[in-house]
Amino acid sequence: MSHLTVDLGGRPGLDCRGFCSYCYFKHVKDTTSFGCKYCLPFQKGCDYCTRGVREGYDAFKSLRTVADETLANLQMMSDDVDRITISGGGDPSCYPEFRDLVELLGSMEVPLHIGYTSGKGFDDPAIADHLIANGLAEVSYTVFAADPELRRQWMHDPTPEASLAVLDRLCGAIDVYAAAVVIPGVNDGEVLEETCAWLEERGAKGLILMRFANRTDQGLILGNAPIIEGQQVHTVDEFHELVTNLNDRFSMKISGTPLGDPSIGSPFAILHEPDLLKKLPRVRKRATVITGSVAAPFIQRVLSIRGSIARVVAVKKEIACLITADDLAGVNLRRLEDVVILPGRAFVHDAEARKILSADGVDREVVRGPDMLTADAETSMGMTRTEVLDKEMEGFAALINTINRYGL
Repeated sequence: MSHLTVDLGGRPGLDCRGFCSYCYFKHVKDTTSFGCKYCLPFQKGCDYCTRGVREGYDAFKSLRTVADETLANLQMMSDDVDRITISGGGDPSCYPEFRDLVELLGSMEVPLHIGYTSGKGFDDPAIADHLIANGLAEVSYTVFAADPELRRQWMHDPTPEASLAVLDRLCGAIDVYAAAVVIPGVNDGEVLEETCAWLEERGAKGLILMRFANRTDQGLILGNAPIIEGQQVHTVDEFHELVTNLNDRFSMKISGTPLGDPSIGSPFAILHEPDLLKKLPRVRKRATVITGSVAAPFIQRVLSIRGSIARVVAVKKEIACLITADDLAGVNLRRLEDVVILPGRAFVHDAEARKILSADGVDREVVRGPDMLTADAETSMGMTRTEVLDKEMEGFAALINTINRYGL
């Protein structure tokens, strides 16, 4: 069975009725190429690390274009389609021909999923019945708060009552995973508790909480920090405690990013499974693994259990896949082995990484590790614990095999 993604196109801030106050794509400045694993060896910069990371897409595609692309993708598939996901750089709820699109895709009689919507484009609550009638099975829906005035103020939602009414109706009929960026003093505390209660009463499957980021080390790599001048931000530990406490108090699943998924014990749930850890390959060679500050202690523990005596080195950037060349420039080279492994999705060109990490005169070999070692909350929300553990086993086995292949 195959999964079909229908890309509507669209631009952040333009095809979503305007930026939310906390949107990470506000104030994005230039189009500098970061470099990444998809770049050619001799050229820094490709579409992914220049335009894609900024979601620098064109305006919404016409329905005719979307239909033609969908048909072409279907013709290339050898298996039957069992899931269709609607996505894009803009907000699907703001797509001008959204009703017709849903009818068109619904005629395929395959479950429809909306990968993300803010609901800001829903002005008529009746759209919920239209979605359900045409096979919508799952949606990730930004709620921010169950208080319509907070949605109006912070999301710039012109019809927040209608957006919440749609969410209400969908919660009772399909799998709804609500989402909220949590801003201290705005939608946390009692407001967040009331939002959780509102969602649970209506039957939402879960709530994904995303800690608001406001600094470069927290992941704002597009030259646009701070998003909100002077705004307080939760620490990683504070946010993890907030997520854990809420998950304990409510029956629906509540998880958070960067930490964590209390119901599963992820990220790095494998640390609670000694029998699975024993099945991982032994680390037989030495290499330094560079990663983000959140993941570093977890990765160090796993590798140490499997016999590694080399350091896992954390950069200041919290999230590994958002590491850039600037982060590598801040690494203490004396702590590095002669072989260095970077996160697979780090935004650094391989040749530049080698130059930076060999600046002390030691010619270090730099290789890329796997793309993912665990499942973040947005991924694990729809997974079982067994599925998360399988992903972690696969990721760490790949990392250890990389160490053993290239290490000294």
